[in-house]
Amino acid sequence: MPRQGRGPDELRRVELVTGFTDHAEGSVLCTFGGTRVLCTATAEERVPSHVKGSGRGWVTAEYGMLPRSTHTRTDREAAKGKQSGRTQEIQRLIGRSLRAACDLAALGERQVLVDCDVIQADGGTRTAAVTGGYVAVGIALRRMRREKALRAPVAAVSVGIIAGELRLDLDYEEDFAAEVDFNVVSNAAGELLEVQGTAEKKPFTPAQLHAMVALAQKGTRELHELQRAALEKAAASERPSRG
Repeated sequence: MPRQGRGPDELRRVELVTGFTDHAEGSVLCTFGGTRVLCTATAEERVPSHVKGSGRGWVTAEYGMLPRSTHTRTDREAAKGKQSGRTQEIQRLIGRSLRAACDLAALGERQVLVDCDVIQADGGTRTAAVTGGYVAVGIALRRMRREKALRAPVAAVSVGIIAGELRLDLDYEEDFAAEVDFNVVSNAAGELLEVQGTAEKKPFTPAQLHAMVALAQKGTRELHELQRAALEKAAASERPSRG
């Protein structure tokens, strides 16, 4: 299966465009190849009831796909009156990942709510949401003057096995064809925050599992560098010019 010139261990083209919208405290358009996810972070001077009085903050996320983010139109979940199990599972993953990227005690009793809206889907929407969401949170925390609450980068990427070959950052066609499909969330220390995976068509060995995680960590290391660069660029663009 062709990869548009990519090697099996290469990411798709990844872009993190900060300041994509005007009103949110932090906003990032995260692009993984044909997948585009708009991540907007809202700062609130309040916390949910289960956190109130603890002196700690909270970071949470909501996820959704626009009706024509896919090849055919999908009805809005709001029109159906409830979220799908897939949507709930993904937004919980995003929330867990972004909380792991923050020092909630340093945040104090404040909340950051990250909305992850899929504009176009071509595989890896949850990994793009985690990766872009981290940058959106970082921008919001700086504007809240809570930079110390941001820990080292957290990013996510998919990895799979197709025709016996390990591949990094699967697009939709690869994801559909994969014998094994994983999503891996990792921090800049190389520690794993979450590993989601299943044998879609064939079982996999412990050795293959180890190799897939190692390949995913290669990808997240590259994503961490892009995240750092995006945060630095966003901060520089907001500094007052001299002279």
